[in-house]
Amino acid sequence: MKMSAGSSNSNKNSNRNGNNNNNAVSQKNDNKKFAKEIKSLVLWASPMKTLKYASLEVIYLLQTNLSRLLHRRAQLTALLIVICSTAVAIYTPGQHQIIVQYLKHKGIFVIYWLGLGILSSVGLGTGLHTFLLYLGPHIASVTLAAYECSSLNFPEPPYPNEILCPDENGTAELIVPSLWSIMTKVRYEAFLWGAGTALGELPPYFMAKAARLSGNNTEELENLQELEKLQKRKEKGEKLNLFDKGKLMMEDIVERVGFFGILLCASIPNPLFDLAGITCGHFLVPFWKFFGATLIGKAVIKMHIQKIFVIISFNESLVDKFIDILALIPMVGVRLQKPFKGFFETQKQRLHRNSHKQSINSSDGNLLASLFEYFVFAMICYFLTSIVNTFAQSYCKRMRKLQDSNYSLHAASNKKQT
Repeated sequence: MKMSAGSSNSNKNSNRNGNNNNNAVSQKNDNKKFAKEIKSLVLWASPMKTLKYASLEVIYLLQTNLSRLLHRRAQLTALLIVICSTAVAIYTPGQHQIIVQYLKHKGIFVIYWLGLGILSSVGLGTGLHTFLLYLGPHIASVTLAAYECSSLNFPEPPYPNEILCPDENGTAELIVPSLWSIMTKVRYEAFLWGAGTALGELPPYFMAKAARLSGNNTEELENLQELEKLQKRKEKGEKLNLFDKGKLMMEDIVERVGFFGILLCASIPNPLFDLAGITCGHFLVPFWKFFGATLIGKAVIKMHIQKIFVIISFNESLVDKFIDILALIPMVGVRLQKPFKGFFETQKQRLHRNSHKQSINSSDGNLLASLFEYFVFAMICYFLTSIVNTFAQSYCKRMRKLQDSNYSLHAASNKKQT
């Protein structure tokens, strides 16, 4: 009897171990299938499903944010009062309209460049490369105009929306533009753009901090879980690629060095800086320590490096040398030289069109400008596509978490009944 009892217990234990192993294997297979499903949720693979999930996620976000706003009646009332007061001030005639127009003009300027900076780094799919598309070309245009006009006193308005040389009637002050003077001319746009990129890094910080303070491990960020897996792989001696090593190095610098580590990571072109925000939020780094270092790094140090690079690259003599060097390229050199030369000549004519009334008919320059416009359009379309894909994948992940939580609750209730 004892033998049979012992054998039955051992059989039960072996059955339990076998069931646990089977459950682990099935869980891994299920996770792999889910990962494949997430990767397939893109517009070019399954457009209808992706659009459906993205729409449902947008509706969910609108509903949740609206309910949160309605629960904060004091803040909502204050916001409505501010909006109504602003509308009355704008549309009521009077002497105050001079101030209103000034604030409106400056407000649009600030919101425009700040918004472009936020779009460059905010976690909505793939960031829109607004430096390459907007700020960089603006700095380049100011640089070319400074050398062509021998002045930085561009008429305002229309500057900065449009750059024109000052009146050439002998009264304009002609100067030899220096690097520092051109940097000073575009300092406000550059700083606002850099500040916007710093603001765009805040969502990962707040999300990681909220997950840590709530103590809810199921809501832990995927990037943080990925860092933990990479750390375990490193401890086991597994080989990591350069990108994974960069992630671990980023986390190590931010965690050990603190303020100056964040400053260093923010001061260089860094596609992995999201991990700095996640790490700082997870380890409960104070807000002003994180944001202060990020703002100084991105809006001051990194921005000056980028400005210097663009200004030097579009120096008048360097542009002429670049056009001459294009002719040395075999087979296609002369064909490439012609549109670039036409484009820069067209830009110079535009700067003087009010004075000389020149007609601008450079098909080659217009071709290059058209190609850049198509490039900008393609980048914006890709950015919007990545946002739709991200919303669809977020909806799928949220539904999966909801199903898992319902399954765990159902299993717990079954255990209590048995």
